[in-house]
Amino acid sequence: MERAPFIGISRHRINLDGKGVTTLACFGGCPLRCRYCLNPQCFEAEKQMWRSTQEVYDLVRRDQLYFLATGGGVTFGGGEPLLRSRFIREFRALCGSYWNLSVETSLNVEAERVEMLLPIVNHWIVDIKDVDGMVYRAYTGKDNERVISNLRLLAAQRKAAHVTLRIPLIAGYNDEYHRQKSIARLQDMGYTDFDLFTYRTETKPARVINKNKPT
Repeated sequence: MERAPFIGISRHRINLDGKGVTTLACFGGCPLRCRYCLNPQCFEAEKQMWRSTQEVYDLVRRDQLYFLATGGGVTFGGGEPLLRSRFIREFRALCGSYWNLSVETSLNVEAERVEMLLPIVNHWIVDIKDVDGMVYRAYTGKDNERVISNLRLLAAQRKAAHVTLRIPLIAGYNDEYHRQKSIARLQDMGYTDFDLFTYRTETKPARVINKNKPT
């Protein structure tokens, strides 16, 4: 049975992490090092608790009536949930097909981890930051080639209608010009559902990079 580290499990969330009432289960571990990381504890092993798929299922199934009544279910976040694709696949075998399963992911993982979940994940919430590679690398510390490749994979598998793309404005890293360029490129791939918002931070932002605007 698969086991994985978790930084928290939050119940009774309404229309925050997918449709209906959901439970958000957040894994430890992440390939990115985002400047304004919301869950830095995902890098702190001493703050994580290892659980098996059976333990997580036993914990969340008490809310099955809410899931079935509202079309909700379990959302796996993190950290990066796709680092634990085998765990999620095994969890689906336990909970059956009636719950809605979502993942909140950067998609910055090997394609095999995405392919493993194509048959079982109902909704993909993808935090892409920005499509511009220089902006993405400056903010996350990683390249975004895998992100773009996996977005193309999802679109090719006719999953675009089941994907929400989060595109934030991040002070000092991108602006509305960058965001509109990202939206246009993603629309060309077949995506239509965008979650647009602005990061609010207490720290002084770095300078805006890679403007690349026409004069």
